Amino acid sequence: MKLREKNIELLKTDVFDVLIIGGGMNGAVSAAALAARGAKVALIDSRDYAGFTSQTSSNLIWGGIKYMESYEFGLVNDLCKSRNELLKSFPSTVKEIRFLSTLTKASRVPPWMMLAGTWLYWLFGRGETRTPRMFSPAQIKNTEPLINVEGSIGGVEYSDAYLHDNDARFVFNFVRNAMDHGCVAANYVESSSGFHGSDGCWTSKVKDKIGGEEFEIKSRVIINAAGAFVDRINGVTGVNTEYQHIFSKGIHLVVPRLTRQNRVLAFFADDGRLFFAIPMANRTCIGTTDTPVKDPETAVTDEDREFVLSNINARLDLAEPLTNKDIISERCGVRPLVLKKGQKAKDDFLQMSRKHVVEIVTEMKHISIFGGKLTDCLNVGEEICEEVSKLGISLREVKEKWYGEPSNEVKAQYFKQASSLGLDQVIATDTGEILSDRLWRRYGKQAISMLNAIENDPTQADEMIEGSGIRRCEMSYIAENEMVVKLEDYLKRRSKLEYLVDFEELKQSKGIMAVCEKLFGDDAQARYDEYFNR
Repeated sequence: MKLREKNIELLKTDVFDVLIIGGGMNGAVSAAALAARGAKVALIDSRDYAGFTSQTSSNLIWGGIKYMESYEFGLVNDLCKSRNELLKSFPSTVKEIRFLSTLTKASRVPPWMMLAGTWLYWLFGRGETRTPRMFSPAQIKNTEPLINVEGSIGGVEYSDAYLHDNDARFVFNFVRNAMDHGCVAANYVESSSGFHGSDGCWTSKVKDKIGGEEFEIKSRVIINAAGAFVDRINGVTGVNTEYQHIFSKGIHLVVPRLTRQNRVLAFFADDGRLFFAIPMANRTCIGTTDTPVKDPETAVTDEDREFVLSNINARLDLAEPLTNKDIISERCGVRPLVLKKGQKAKDDFLQMSRKHVVEIVTEMKHISIFGGKLTDCLNVGEEICEEVSKLGISLREVKEKWYGEPSNEVKAQYFKQASSLGLDQVIATDTGEILSDRLWRRYGKQAISMLNAIENDPTQADEMIEGSGIRRCEMSYIAENEMVVKLEDYLKRRSKLEYLVDFEELKQSKGIMAVCEKLFGDDAQARYDEYFNR
């Protein structure tokens, strides 16, 4: 909290080149890209970082194979290129994974066409993943005995990528990167209004939702990266745009791990869209839906649960069908889809483009980011830098990437020290991950300070929450550096414990109060009650 309080004081007094409203994926990469180029950047969000749409994805980093059906080959080409760059730049976090797609007579495409499509997709991916393969029903059953092949006409296996950690953690690491380059960031700071003055600067009126104080932030440029709330914020600041959002709700259910193999099982659901069973640590994430909604704030309904459960039960040979009792947690969010004002939305949301749009109002020095995907994040960062430069903000040339994991030299130093402490022999969680790998993947070069803490005090390597793999040294670092304001910020976004552990089990778990005390000090009991008594 001290870091957050310090940054709020800086927000009050400094004049910034750019103020970014929204700390989701679009805002985080924009901040990281601009700060690395020397811009004086402020970043605020009315919730926690990645506190809305960016915490509810499927955790897939994919090139958009389904967009080939709507002939958006340019989008698929760009997304595949972005996916490959993420695989190269974040090798510990973004991993290649095989998708096994089972087809039936009711599927939209026959196996030969699906195989041809996956080969074309592989070519769009520059051949940088494993090649596709066709499967007979018998081969599918032999590969994944859990799949119900009754009525199957075969299937295809191909490669894409996924996040080893959760999407919100991936977003926060871009925020951390931005702060390392001088960005002043604060969560739970809400933008209420703003105006572009005669002096050429924006004055944004904001409120600290934790302390209650209202103040102003001065900046030369505004970037509205508020995701599903872009239109709402543009409305209160008087910015007229050519584009707007419409929304499609998607949900996922997290259930006990269905198969131990690290593979995504893909099917065509009853409504015709691709439907997945995705590994998530020691769980399986199943979904998704695609339901048009008018309001971005949504919830999982009984109808949503029935759709997901009935689809997965029909496609797998389970000893017992999955029921509501098997649901450990739920993920629900909207996809903000981009539409020109006055343009009619397609009746079939599956056919609507997932392209992002960056719209500039030059005379007001205002930028809005519409749409966006995890896979496309680096492109958004680069595009924002180009547009901010056109608005008169001087940016320096970057000689190294503004994104990605630390250098091989830093990595070698880290693993040498970790090995000397025996952390390469310690299993971090029941998924079998090595502790030294886990710390590096989640914290990068910041994990070196954790090794130093363990070297000084071996008890810093002790687990804080039984069975979670989370160590004391991690919690000390997070408390000082990651602006955790509420317990949900940690359990749902800095980690993914909320998704992996049943609510009541988490409430009773050993160590949860010790975590609260580490994060919140004297406010530990209040934050515990706020989360568990909601």
